[in-house]
Amino acid sequence: MMYRILIVEDDRVIAKAIYKQVQSWGYEAGMVEDFSKVLETFAQFHPQLVLLDISLPFYNGYHWCTEIRRMSKVPIIFISSNSDNMNIVMAMTMGADDFIAKPFDLNVLTAKVQALLRRTYDFSNDSNLLEHGGLLLNISDATVSSDGKREELTRNEFRILQLLMEQHGTVVSRERIMQALWESDSFIDDNTLSVNVTRLRRKLETLGKQDYIKTKKGLGYIVE
Repeated sequence: MMYRILIVEDDRVIAKAIYKQVQSWGYEAGMVEDFSKVLETFAQFHPQLVLLDISLPFYNGYHWCTEIRRMSKVPIIFISSNSDNMNIVMAMTMGADDFIAKPFDLNVLTAKVQALLRRTYDFSNDSNLLEHGGLLLNISDATVSSDGKREELTRNEFRILQLLMEQHGTVVSRERIMQALWESDSFIDDNTLSVNVTRLRRKLETLGKQDYIKTKKGLGYIVE
């Protein structure tokens, strides 16, 4: 899986060093450029992990950690020179998963990030849950939920959403989706696929997830 890691760090030297290191791990890195729009960048980039400094322009890291937690359970690691006990406790209370004090060794950062990604996403697989963009898919009972609301899915709707969430960030062709559905005892043609996607979208809209599944004309569908 190509994990996406968002770097929220206003020291450009440190941010670029982390960016280069993250890419060398084989992950996709993103950096916040406008620190008044951290949440917008987060929503557009859809990271699997956030590296977040405490001291930032406009609003501090605690503010952004709280805002991110309102919409996502994505792992957050604070990186800061403000590493006294009070700040560490505050970070954890706000919803952080780990804290790394500056200055730090990039290899230590690598190990921390890899361990947290492994714990987070291996746990999701073991619990038969898929989560992305604030949407939770329960593989064991074919239900989808968000913000306390829940919808039951048909077998085809469930399989389509599962495939798109597992491949989020990648366009999945209509042919690939139909092939996945043919593996069951349910034959599905191109027109039937369109009907199933439309019904699935309506159910996601009732959960407040408008445009969660996007159409890429001539290519297929994508969950970004």
